[in-house]
Amino acid sequence: MEIRKVQITGGSSYIVSLPKQWIRSANIQKNDPVGLIIQPDGSLLITPKIGGEPTYRTRVFEVGATTDRTYLLRLLVGAYVAGFTAIRLESRGRMPPFALQLVREFTQMAIGQEVVGETDSSITIKDLLNPAEMPLENTLKRMHVLARGMQQDAMAAIRGRDAALARDVVVRDTEVDRLHWLVARQDNLIAIDAALSRRMGIPVHQATYYFQVSRIIERIADHATRVAHNALALIDREVEAATLDLMDDASALALDIFAWSMEAFHSGDIMKANTTLQKVRDLEEMTREISTRVLRYEAVTAIPVGQIADSIRRIGEYSGDICESVINYTVGQES
Repeated sequence: MEIRKVQITGGSSYIVSLPKQWIRSANIQKNDPVGLIIQPDGSLLITPKIGGEPTYRTRVFEVGATTDRTYLLRLLVGAYVAGFTAIRLESRGRMPPFALQLVREFTQMAIGQEVVGETDSSITIKDLLNPAEMPLENTLKRMHVLARGMQQDAMAAIRGRDAALARDVVVRDTEVDRLHWLVARQDNLIAIDAALSRRMGIPVHQATYYFQVSRIIERIADHATRVAHNALALIDREVEAATLDLMDDASALALDIFAWSMEAFHSGDIMKANTTLQKVRDLEEMTREISTRVLRYEAVTAIPVGQIADSIRRIGEYSGDICESVINYTVGQES
C-alpha cells in the first residue's frame, strides 16, 4: 500500500497525487478523465473506465490428441466461471475430433457461450450474455424451483415405481449446475469489474453471499438426484406403506424448510431464518426413525432406503445452512 498525503490547493480543493506506475500502466494522458466510485466500505475506487465498457479477457488452451477429455472440460468450465470473455482452443495440427465434440457440449451446458470462430487448428468461444440482464436473485429463484421440483418428482418416482420420472430428475440436475456456474461467473465478474457491480446494483460482498447460497442450492439438487438414483434401485423392491408414508412426510418437511429458508433469504428476515433452523431438529428425528425401520429389511432394500433418508436429512441441513448465511449476512448489514 502506498501512503499519500491529502493537500489543499486554491484554498478549497483537496487533491492527492496518483502513482506514476499506475498512470503509465493505464495509459492515462494529461487531461484524461478518470472515474471516482465511493465503495460501500467508505473507500474510494479510481478507474480509467468511465464509459462502463466491459473488461475483455481471453484465455487460450493448447489441445492435442493426447489431451485428457475430462481435464479439458474442467479447463473450459474454469475459464467460464473465472469470467473470461473469450476462450480459444489451439492445436499445432488439425483440431482433434473429440475437442470439437466437447466444445459443442460445453456451449450447450454453459449459459451465453457460443462458437464465434473456427479453423482447422483453432476454435474461439465467446460470451454473448450481458450479465446485467441476468439478475442474480432471479437465477437463485429459478434454481430453488428446479431443485424443489426434482426432490418432489424423485419421491413420486419411489411411490409410483416410475423409472422414467427418476431418470428425468437426474437429467434436470444439469440445469441447476449451469445456473450455479452462471452465478459463480457473475460473482467473479463483479469482483473484478467495479463498473458491472455498479450497473447491477450489487456490491462485491453481496454477490459473494449470493454465490454461497447458490452453492448450497446446487448441493440440495445433488441430493435430489441421489434420491432419484436410489428410486431406480427400489423399482423392483417392496417397501412397506408405513415407511413410504414416513419418507414422504420427511421429504415434505425438508422441502418446507427449504422454502422457508429461501423466503428468509429473499426478505432478509432474521427471525424467520432462526425459526426455520429449529425445524431441522424435527426432520432429523423423522429421518432417524426411517433409518431404524430399514434395519429389518434385506440389504438390497435397506441400503437405498437408508441413503434416501440421509439425503432428505441433508436437504434440511443444507437449508439450515442457508438460514445461517441469511443471519450472518443480514446482521453484518445492520448499522
